[in-house]
Amino acid sequence: MDRSDLVHFRCRVLAVLQSTGVSLAELVYPPVCSGCGKMVGRRAALCGGCWTHVRFIERPYCEVTGVPFDHDRGDGLVSPQAISAPPPYERARAAVFHDGVARKLVHGLKYSDRADLAAMMASWMLRAGRDVVDDSDVIIAVPLHRARLFARRYNQSAELARALARLSGKQFLPGALKRVRATRQQVGLGLRARQDNVRGAFLTTNQQAQHFIGMKVLLVDDVLTTGSTVEAATRALLKAGAARVNVLTFARVASQGGETLYA
Repeated sequence: MDRSDLVHFRCRVLAVLQSTGVSLAELVYPPVCSGCGKMVGRRAALCGGCWTHVRFIERPYCEVTGVPFDHDRGDGLVSPQAISAPPPYERARAAVFHDGVARKLVHGLKYSDRADLAAMMASWMLRAGRDVVDDSDVIIAVPLHRARLFARRYNQSAELARALARLSGKQFLPGALKRVRATRQQVGLGLRARQDNVRGAFLTTNQQAQHFIGMKVLLVDDVLTTGSTVEAATRALLKAGAARVNVLTFARVASQGGETLYA
């Protein structure tokens, strides 16, 4: 095969790929399930088997904290915890329970440079939290401290917030909230220790604060465990002038005693 034949052959291959909607990258590196590694039809997707093992959070749940109830207690019911110790945020929602395949997705995004997962995960978040998304003016991500950001190279919560902003049409304000104190990882800490760990860890920047004064803010994070981190971040936003704050996370642990690598 001479050079002209080779060029013609390559052109024919590219034409076939374009006609079928398959990219050259997908031909060389075919898309696989983000949960188990089996081949699937598109990137950042799950196979049928993994899909059935994702535990989506549906009503009934506490309308304030989003904590799922074990049985239907009626529309608009609030949990005893939300009544006895109301959180500073207005409402919190999460898409899935933090276990099994969902946990793998969180770890892939957070520790394995799988930023491509953010769009799929954000679409689940939008479905689960449409009420808090619609009730918000701007989107802000829970920030990482600069030392941890340097180690991980990107903030997984910011990737989710950015993807959610694209899907919802809401404005994303990157850098509006800063983690000014390097906190230790929350894993292994009890509720009181978690609260102490993140107390005073967040501040708003003067340059961005003017953009959400009087605004309804949607605070985005990857995992909600006890709520200590999002509550500390919410207090910083309210102190800076936000009208109210809603919280939306990709996952939440099934119980506050559950362990997670949430930091």
